[in-house]
Amino acid sequence: MNRVEKGKKYEEAAVGFLKEKGFFVLERNYKCRQGEVDVIGIHDNCLVFVEVKYRKDNSRGVPEEAVGVSKQKKICHTSDYFRISHKKYFSMQVRYDVVAITGDENHITWHRNAFMYQGNAHCF
Repeated sequence: MNRVEKGKKYEEAAVGFLKEKGFFVLERNYKCRQGEVDVIGIHDNCLVFVEVKYRKDNSRGVPEEAVGVSKQKKICHTSDYFRISHKKYFSMQVRYDVVAITGDENHITWHRNAFMYQGNAHCF
């Protein structure tokens, strides 16, 4: 299984997990010139932008550590663009989550409010 196939497999597992927890998926693999977000949805009356990270094991660190400040900024800028181009969601409270998967898909950790907004609103 190549890297892209692996990514799709674990994103699928993450989406299934989120849906079981009451998460409503709006978009998957949303892309714009600002960046890309794995999953966008609604949970607990928040518009949620989710980054999914997988690691075979923790020998190179836990998956959530791979969402550094640079990646956070790209996600936030992408969220700005999404909200501007989907005006019905613009006034919703925004949350940034990380779903970390280690080993097989049975070990999934959902980090709600994993990070705060990074950057400014004038990124376009």
